[in-house]
Amino acid sequence: MDSCVALILLSSTITLTTAVSVRLVDGGSRCAGRMEVLHRGQWGTVCDEGWDMRDAAVVCRELRCGEAVDALSDAYFGPGSGPIWMDDVDCNGSESTLRNCRARGWGKHNCDHSKDVGVICSGVRLVGGSRCSGRVEVLHGETWSTVCDADFDKQNAEVVCRELGCGLPVEVLGAAAFGRGEGQVWPEELQCRGNESQIHFCPTSSSLKHNCSHDSDVGLVCAGHTQARLVNGSDSCSGRVELQYVSEWGTVCDVRWDMRAASVLCGQLKCGSAVAVLGSDWFGEGSGRIWADVFDCQGNETHLSKCPISSWSRTACSHKQDAGVICSGEFVQPCKECKWKYRVFLCRKVGH
Repeated sequence: MDSCVALILLSSTITLTTAVSVRLVDGGSRCAGRMEVLHRGQWGTVCDEGWDMRDAAVVCRELRCGEAVDALSDAYFGPGSGPIWMDDVDCNGSESTLRNCRARGWGKHNCDHSKDVGVICSGVRLVGGSRCSGRVEVLHGETWSTVCDADFDKQNAEVVCRELGCGLPVEVLGAAAFGRGEGQVWPEELQCRGNESQIHFCPTSSSLKHNCSHDSDVGLVCAGHTQARLVNGSDSCSGRVELQYVSEWGTVCDVRWDMRAASVLCGQLKCGSAVAVLGSDWFGEGSGRIWADVFDCQGNETHLSKCPISSWSRTACSHKQDAGVICSGEFVQPCKECKWKYRVFLCRKVGH
């Protein structure tokens, strides 16, 4: 009986051990497009069932295309043709190649080409800092090159931060602020307009006016998150703080999360001013990633992206330390049973 069960499980989740070649097509660059896999000499597509950022991360790593920016479904880059080679792909995100991920098995699927997956990888990366800050390096062919600080402006910074899903640029730093790079310095001048979705789409000029070395490698600090929300509260203006980076939502560690940052968040969400900052999973434990950003807000900023970030994921936190915020919103009511004039929800919660 047990051996039969084991046999069924093995047949439904085969670990791919055959050599795999992958490519991205119809996306405008070799690091973006519809995902295709070479098997038995024929290119085929991948079904989007279960396709997520962990799978995309493996593809980008295998193609040496930097970080995964988005994992797309429903034939975002158009339907492919030929066989659908893979379905139910399940990577943990750390594999060096797609062949090490689990899947149904070659050619086994229950979808059509309207469900072909796509991937967008970044052609740029930030090194030596955090996920959204560091030395700027651009992918040129198969090689990562640094960029001269004399040839990098605000428009270029906006494109890099956008491509990495890191919000708006906060600061451009010269003189190898994040350390000297290695290898080639980018031989062309980037001339982004600022509205491009990827650095690959920016015009370049080969007539450099500066003779740069790695002592002039440019660095960049981006704001970080792209969206924010409050979850599991009495309304949309109270709850557990969650921030989105690229397409991934995560909670915020309550260490160093203060009223000034909370006030900015409440204003950003059009929820009035901050009434309380609550830690220790007051609104329940979240799931997924935990962002340990330290927002050095003054309190009068209009958006968290305007606040400098002084550190990134350097604090050991668990979901038991998920930060929560209560904003004034439009529902502030005097509470006769409370020492302070918090909303009724908070009165019931603390039991005063």
